[in-house]
Amino acid sequence: MGTRFASDSGLTRRMVVTMFLLGLLYVVFVGGLIALGVRALTVLVLAGGLLLVQYFLSDHIALFAMHGREVSPQEAPELHGLIDRLCALADMPKPRVAIADSDVPNAFATGRNQKRAVVCVTTGILRRLEPQELEGVLAHELSHVAHRDVAVMTIASFLGIVAGLMTRFALYAGFGGRRDNGQGGIPVGLIIMLVSIIVYAVSFLLTRALSRYRELAADRAGALLTQRPSALASALTKVTGDMARIPTRDLREAEPFNAFYFAPALAKGETLANLFSTHPPLERRLELLASISKQLGRG
Repeated sequence: MGTRFASDSGLTRRMVVTMFLLGLLYVVFVGGLIALGVRALTVLVLAGGLLLVQYFLSDHIALFAMHGREVSPQEAPELHGLIDRLCALADMPKPRVAIADSDVPNAFATGRNQKRAVVCVTTGILRRLEPQELEGVLAHELSHVAHRDVAVMTIASFLGIVAGLMTRFALYAGFGGRRDNGQGGIPVGLIIMLVSIIVYAVSFLLTRALSRYRELAADRAGALLTQRPSALASALTKVTGDMARIPTRDLREAEPFNAFYFAPALAKGETLANLFSTHPPLERRLELLASISKQLGRG
């Protein structure tokens, strides 16, 4: 289902390469488990079940986890009006609209396709942004839906789920036998745990790299759709700046959902978290928007 959002061959290429590498890593991982004599069927079935639930119910799960609720046009006429305009510009189906009662200024989109999509904004971002700035944020989120990168990120998380479950099984379920027929070899459980950690780390880095690029792609597509990159830049600056004023406790509660958010909820000074962030640095995003402004010859 095509839209008028600017296509991004770099994003498409990265999504394909990431899915291929993760699939290859998954095959190697399962092959290694079988070679070790591990009956991993229970774990794989459980992980596959989690993937299906996450994929088909991702919109409901995300709203529930982030305390969002769908709102009607009568409840939020201005918000619906902005999304109506953007969907008309982009020639795409209108997603469901939701609001989360949180002072953390943010927004997110989720759903496995355009027909199942939902766009949610927090009460914190509604209070802080001007209409044009909010429109830029909403265009950014709608582009995630149009590019289908939300669904790809959901599937890409599957291998990390498997590796994490295998690590827990190795630690608590007692894959305690030894290689070399029990003659003092390395415990199978230890091998499984080490391999699972390596697989998780690789999948983590691959998905983080894709996540950072997809945010730049969404900034670009959103700015080109609205023709107002400066409004999106202003929203980014406001949201990121106000994160420092949010209580650390609230930021830590929001951090698990950073991959969804318009801007990461990070406590100030968390350099390691910044290093492995789901989003590119603010400076890089502002540079991109400034470049688009020059191309358009306007703000």
